[in-house]
Amino acid sequence: MRFASLGSGSRGNGTLVEEGSTCLLIDCGFSARETERRLARLGRAPGELSAILVTHEHGDHLRGVGVLARRYRLPVWMTPGTRAACAGEEIPGLELFNAHEPFALGAIEVTPYPVPHDAREPAQFRFGNGAATLGLLTDSGWITPHIVATLARCDALLLECNHDPELLARGPYPRFLKERVGGQLGHLSNQQAVELLSEVDRGRLQHVVAAHLSEKNNTPAHVRAGLAGVLGCRPEEIDVACQEQGFGWREVR
Repeated sequence: MRFASLGSGSRGNGTLVEEGSTCLLIDCGFSARETERRLARLGRAPGELSAILVTHEHGDHLRGVGVLARRYRLPVWMTPGTRAACAGEEIPGLELFNAHEPFALGAIEVTPYPVPHDAREPAQFRFGNGAATLGLLTDSGWITPHIVATLARCDALLLECNHDPELLARGPYPRFLKERVGGQLGHLSNQQAVELLSEVDRGRLQHVVAAHLSEKNNTPAHVRAGLAGVLGCRPEEIDVACQEQGFGWREVR
């Protein structure tokens, strides 16, 4: 199994997870044309996708889903709450999943799980191929016991490190937005990501990639310093998904 990012941040998100001939796109927060360009950079075309999974209805995760699905006749999976929140969007081939029940898409087992975020029914995912697991966690305001249990023994983690609390407090956002980002229905801070890593069993981890960094309230240097401490490695060894380039393929064995 392997995974890659089209880009990660407040201006658009998209993640690829692939096992054999099954290739899933998680979220599509870019225009269809931009998504085509970013897929090509990773050696993939939209017609090769098996399905699109949607975590929630915010534009940086949903923006290109409808157009891409209609253009390439791709099935789209989301929770009933997410569907209700984007009822005006024309999405063919729509499938609904329960955020508490695993399901299979081709060669990949998908385990969705709910997260606290200011959306209608947001979910994140753990992916498996029978031998290895990848955990995806972004757009969560805090770490619940269920999140810890779901991600406890993953072989790879794509983990939100949205903001540094001090940079957020001193930053340019208005007060209401600072409270939203740093609140229990907002986004994970670097410190919260460190807390999660300190709670899970890290013995199997092959990859930890920091994702969804704020361009105004965080820096890769802050993220790397925090994660390196709990992972016991050098800061330069920490992978960070950026907004423009995402990151290339990572193998999970």
